Amino acid sequence: MTDETLDDPRYEEYREAGDILSTVMNEARERVEVGAKQLDVAEYAEERIRELGGEPAFPVNISVDEEASHATSGADDETEFGEEMVCLDIGVHVDGWIADAAVTVDLSDNPELVAAAEEALDAAVETIAPGVHTGEVGAAIEDAIRDRGYTPILNLSGHGVAQFDAHTDPSVPNRGLDRGVELEVGDVIAVEPFATDGQGKVGEGNDAEIYELAGSGGRSVRNRQARQLLETIEEEYGQLPFALRWLDDQRAKMLLRRLQRQGVVESHPVLKEDAGTLVSQAEHTLIVTEDGCEVPTTGIFS
Repeated sequence: MTDETLDDPRYEEYREAGDILSTVMNEARERVEVGAKQLDVAEYAEERIRELGGEPAFPVNISVDEEASHATSGADDETEFGEEMVCLDIGVHVDGWIADAAVTVDLSDNPELVAAAEEALDAAVETIAPGVHTGEVGAAIEDAIRDRGYTPILNLSGHGVAQFDAHTDPSVPNRGLDRGVELEVGDVIAVEPFATDGQGKVGEGNDAEIYELAGSGGRSVRNRQARQLLETIEEEYGQLPFALRWLDDQRAKMLLRRLQRQGVVESHPVLKEDAGTLVSQAEHTLIVTEDGCEVPTTGIFS
């Protein structure tokens, strides 16, 4: 491939999604303060995305302290921000083409941990070019985080993004690996270092507010109400993740459980480090170019 590939209309939609995301991220992060409600920030960001001509690619993730991913508010959530580490992860799509980015808002007075993730992201951006293997990108991330005295979360990784697919190949590790996938011009990837003062491994919590259709096609559901909900999900969200609070149906939680038992829907429990630890995150979406990479989500880090 050559840079002529990047004239394809889909890259303009990646860029448009990135522009919307950069605006929304900068506005939303200003609303993250002690005493503000997490749900208010999530709903503000999701509605603002729509106002600017995009759609949420997934529910706004707001992870605090040891939480790393898949945390979003329920419909009646009254949780307020405290003096804590807050990771804000937002996705936007334009006609299905996705931009994904994350920042850490430090209300806990731990700036070194925030810097570790941001410097790791910078190191990854500087490393990425055609012919570079994803394992090399992971090594740059790991070295930057360890140089700050912290540990990368080893069982989380970056990922490719494609039309209506927020997590696809290639996986971009947060540690050095032998070779991996060779990057090519035109590849679009989301690189997201996580740094922690914990052990560097997350596990699933008990709570889940984010769901996604499992597999594609061939879904047979006999219960009428569950089938109606499934049809709504397929029409509104397709294969993209969605929040329970997005479903305007008082029976949604019960019906989702039924769909889960049938293997039609899967949940995404909150991913956490050990209690009492902190996690920071920084993420950009990148387009691989002939001389390095382009950053559609540029401008979100001050």
